Amino acid sequence: MSSVDCGNGPAAGSKGYNYPHLSLPMIMKILVPIKRVVDFNVKVRVKADGSGVDTANVKMSMNPFDEIAIEEAVRLKEKGTATEVVAVTCGVAACQETLRTALALGADRAILVETDADLQPLAVAKLLQAIAQQEKPDLVILGKQAIDDDANQTGQMLAALLDWPQATFASKVDIGSGVATVKREVDGGLETIEMKLPAIVTTDLRLNEPRYATLPNIMKAKKKPLATTAPAALGVDVAPRLTTLEVVEPPKRKGGGKVADVKELVAKLRTEAKVIP
Repeated sequence: MSSVDCGNGPAAGSKGYNYPHLSLPMIMKILVPIKRVVDFNVKVRVKADGSGVDTANVKMSMNPFDEIAIEEAVRLKEKGTATEVVAVTCGVAACQETLRTALALGADRAILVETDADLQPLAVAKLLQAIAQQEKPDLVILGKQAIDDDANQTGQMLAALLDWPQATFASKVDIGSGVATVKREVDGGLETIEMKLPAIVTTDLRLNEPRYATLPNIMKAKKKPLATTAPAALGVDVAPRLTTLEVVEPPKRKGGGKVADVKELVAKLRTEAKVIP
């Protein structure tokens, strides 16, 4: 485990932001970007023409890593560290359902950047940058990746666009006076970093276990404010920069077989599987 100070991020108040309260007891606003994806229980099917994944009549839900982000933000509010949790998503009008789920889980209000465009990570990061410049949050928490494209890019791109420090793959988050201490998962184990707010945090699986939305909270969520805007209103061009050439399903797994004894097993591992010399 190591402890380092992320000195590559700006101090609070840079880039036109003014955070005079950071030297006082925390009055934090947390922005939580979320994404509507194909439900993780659904068997994904590729379109016949190979142009993408078939989402017609498919159950959609909130990206699981973003559920963890919402949970962490709500816990920080319950501790008294944060005063407001704002959920935001970019996509079609049906994304309002996902935002209502976030509101039912504890977010205070929601923002939908409505567009029918095929949004790629850079476009989403630019939209979130514009929202962050309007909302001026002290902390942005989002999932480390979405389970539909596994890009793992939006959080890092957003940090670069805002010129804020970032901590990715977070497994523990502690907020102090104007700083965040984050324990993150790396290949060699765990790394603990401290960074100045405002900052970006992306969540890993072991950060927390998201709660279920209760019926009373689901009903309350219908009355919570949900604002709608558009990329043009934010001054963001969301035209795709990448073109998908082809999407194919993974090869089907071959059936297993039985061996008579250990000698035959070792032989197959050596000659067929080629996993031992």
